[in-house]
Amino acid sequence: MDFSLILTLLFGASALILLADEAILKRRRQAASNTIEPLPVQYARSLFPVILIVLLIRSFVVEPFRIPSASMMPGLVDGDFILVSKFSYGLRVPVVNSKILSTGHPQRGDVVVFRLPSDPSIHYIKRLIGLPGDHIVVHDNTIFINGARVPAKRDGEYTDGYGFSGADLEVERLGERNHLIMLAKNRSSTDYDAVVPPRNYFFMGDNRNDSEDSRFAPVGFVPDENLDGRAMLIWMNWRIPGWPIWNRFGTKVN
Repeated sequence: MDFSLILTLLFGASALILLADEAILKRRRQAASNTIEPLPVQYARSLFPVILIVLLIRSFVVEPFRIPSASMMPGLVDGDFILVSKFSYGLRVPVVNSKILSTGHPQRGDVVVFRLPSDPSIHYIKRLIGLPGDHIVVHDNTIFINGARVPAKRDGEYTDGYGFSGADLEVERLGERNHLIMLAKNRSSTDYDAVVPPRNYFFMGDNRNDSEDSRFAPVGFVPDENLDGRAMLIWMNWRIPGWPIWNRFGTKVN
């Protein structure tokens, strides 16, 4: 469901009702000495500022998303609700997603929400591995960027359940930042070798053996215009059915 489109349509409908009231209906009521506004006008007058504020915040400040899968474990788990910075890479017009102002550039290692190139109505969240022009090689869960191996070292096993207990954990370093990745047992790794085209990016999930990402044709390289923003914060966790995991509230996305 495209909430930006829904909000934009509601905003437009409210605006049209208020304009029609000012141009036509209000004069008719005054001529008839009637001070009572029709219900559509009353609703539009009440909802217009609320819809405008929500639309502006979701489009230019932060947007909430829910993590629906295990592809970004161990850092993000099914049931996490996150906030995504909409101004990290540029301000875009709602619905059409045209960039009107550049505010920054994606950095290797960022956790990014993007619209699936093959179906822009679907949002994915993955870690940015390859920048435009990078030669990416993945072999046996080891990444090479432009011939240089991405450092990674073993860091124990995953013990928190979700069907992945016993999976190997590694600390991977991209640029100046470290993050945890997971290598699920009894699942094969997916090798890859390609150069990232201009204005495109290469993404991988942190759950390396259980992630549909840029290594696979349904995702592939992601164009710049498909980037929604950078994941910042877990503001809530609630996997239904079940109970909230309180210690995940307010956790920064690494």
